[in-house]
Amino acid sequence: MTSNIAESINVALVSARELPIYDFLEEVVPSTKYLHTINDGGRNYTVSLLERKCVCGRFQVDELPCPHAWVVLKSKFLMPEEYCSNYYKSNTIVMTYDVPVYPPSDRNDWNIPEHVAEEVVLPPKWKRPPGRPKKKRDKTLSELLQPKNQHSCSICGQGGHNK
Repeated sequence: MTSNIAESINVALVSARELPIYDFLEEVVPSTKYLHTINDGGRNYTVSLLERKCVCGRFQVDELPCPHAWVVLKSKFLMPEEYCSNYYKSNTIVMTYDVPVYPPSDRNDWNIPEHVAEEVVLPPKWKRPPGRPKKKRDKTLSELLQPKNQHSCSICGQGGHNK
């Protein structure tokens, strides 16, 4: 069994695994001591390992090395795991489950704020119809431009009549 966090890490790094790293090694240009420029398909990306930032923005958002940072880390023989957020590390995940969770006490002992207790929750206004939901497919432009209900003759192939 795998956990969701492991699947999330794998999805985030799949694009980096598929990149041809050795093609990029000649393209890694240190702009300064801490900035590196990666040429990826004609576009330049600046990576700062010290600040853990990349121009593409994925390094900051995911807190995992993006494919551009991955290339720089591999070219400098650095461990990519060192540049991942602590939230993705196994000891942090284990600490998440370290705190015991106790079942709630008797309902009469609950301390419910007054504004929450006064809230009235109503059922939905509509009921879901039985059966499998219909697919809502967007039609292509050619399908939209075709005339509807055009019958043609099975003998001569012309429109306007059927036999």
